[in-house]
Amino acid sequence: MNPSKLLAIVLSALLLSACSYLDGLLKDKVQQKVTFDLTRLDADGLYGPADGKRALSYEFCIPAHVNTARQVMSIDPTAIVYKESPGRLQCGNEQYLVVGNTHQANYLVTLKNLVELSYVTRIQEAFFE
Repeated sequence: MNPSKLLAIVLSALLLSACSYLDGLLKDKVQQKVTFDLTRLDADGLYGPADGKRALSYEFCIPAHVNTARQVMSIDPTAIVYKESPGRLQCGNEQYLVVGNTHQANYLVTLKNLVELSYVTRIQEAFFE
C-alpha cells in the first residue's frame, strides 16, 4: 500500500476516534443538568425510526428578568419564553418557563451553553398534549 495513503487512513481513524471521544465528554458535561437521555438523539438532534424522526422538546426555568430571557434566546435560537406558564417544571412566580428543541445546528453545544448558566438548574423533556 502507498505510504501516504496508509498515513491518510491512520490519521482519519485517529480524527474520528478523537471526535467521538470529545462528543462523549461534551454529552457527559451536559448530562449533569439534562434529565433526558442524550444518546437517544442522532447527530441532527432527532430521534425515532428512520421514517418518523422528530425533534425532542425540552423545558427549563429561568429568573423572571428581561436580561436572562435575552441571554437564553441568544444561546438557543429555538427558545420560546413563557411569562405566565409554569410548565411541567412548575416554574415559580419569579421565574419564566423556556421551551426549546433539539432540531437545530449544534444542538449539543447549545445545551452545553445552557447548562453552564448558573441559573439553569435542570433541563427536562417537554411533552405536549
